Amino acid sequence: MATSSPLDDLSHRLLGKPPGELNDEQRRVLAGIEAGTTVSRDAADLADERATFGERLSDRVAAVGGSWGFIIAFTAVLLGWMILNSDILIHFNAAFDPYPYIFLNLLLSTVAAIQAPIIMMSQNRQSAKDRLAASLDYETNLRAELDILRVHHKIDHLVLARLDAIEGKIDALAKSGAGA
Repeated sequence: MATSSPLDDLSHRLLGKPPGELNDEQRRVLAGIEAGTTVSRDAADLADERATFGERLSDRVAAVGGSWGFIIAFTAVLLGWMILNSDILIHFNAAFDPYPYIFLNLLLSTVAAIQAPIIMMSQNRQSAKDRLAASLDYETNLRAELDILRVHHKIDHLVLARLDAIEGKIDALAKSGAGA
């Protein structure tokens, strides 16, 4: 008869599944229970450890591009460009982009064309972080649920053992009282 590993036993006893049917999260949780270690991990730290240079860069660009500081600075640059080309340089016949600001429109289109996919990359990364957080939450919840189940089983066994002991004492008292 082949002996089963503690992981096999936990898998059958707590999840009612053979180890081959477990997913990665369930395997990690059972391994943590067997080893007596915690499974809680910070999703943000884990995602940051796995991030590539491009992903970190897209997060930074999205953080800057989506801030009030950027909006205010960009508005100031646009107003400065318009005032410079419509009011100041026009008096010296040196306006390099007079109204209707065709060059400015080209620059704005270029910035939008570059910034939009970078922000989308950052949003994709954020959704990946959210999926990772959900997966880690599942692991933590499963671990808590299985630990509660284990405590219930332990208490049930202790209560049954205690009841057996009490029944034994009652039987012994009944026998000694009947014999007297």
